[in-house]
Amino acid sequence: MSKRIIFATGNEGKMKEVRMILADLGYEILSLKDIGYDKEIIEDGKTFEENALIKARTIANERNEIVLADDSGLEVDYMDKQPGIYSARFLGEDTSYRIKNQYIIDQLKDAKLEERTARFVCAIACAFPDGKTLTTRGTIEGYIGYEERGENGFGYDPIFMVPEFNCTTSELDLEQKNKISHRGKALEAMKKLISA
Repeated sequence: MSKRIIFATGNEGKMKEVRMILADLGYEILSLKDIGYDKEIIEDGKTFEENALIKARTIANERNEIVLADDSGLEVDYMDKQPGIYSARFLGEDTSYRIKNQYIIDQLKDAKLEERTARFVCAIACAFPDGKTLTTRGTIEGYIGYEERGENGFGYDPIFMVPEFNCTTSELDLEQKNKISHRGKALEAMKKLISA
């Protein structure tokens, strides 16, 4: 078995987190950029798990290697759990996160603190060359802040407040963030399954 795992993303911020968390697995972790994969995969699942499995299976079938994929998003309770599985495509694929974040803040302008609850959800899927698949899920609970804060994160991180640290996930250093984040929890669970 090759000691490589393909992680189905081209997002460099995500790859940095993934490589840190999976460093002790003993596999080389490659991104889609690393393997020159640029085909569009249509994620038409109804859950985070379904979308992650679509990505992992598609690439595993073509490459005959172990593939990990994630599907993650932000659920804002005040907005009926939006943007949810549409987090990346929310308000349009090419809309910047600065605009998306401001839109969410504006939607919550009349919300009291206890109504601003939200969570990040991450499903990780693993597809093996023999067709076997595994999925894990991680979540982190918090609330939506009143403005963007912090430089360390990406996506919705600058508006997601973590109550126990009283800061956004963008204000945590990467090591701290990986310990408590939805992706960190889901990857740790997957790591246990892969190395079992």
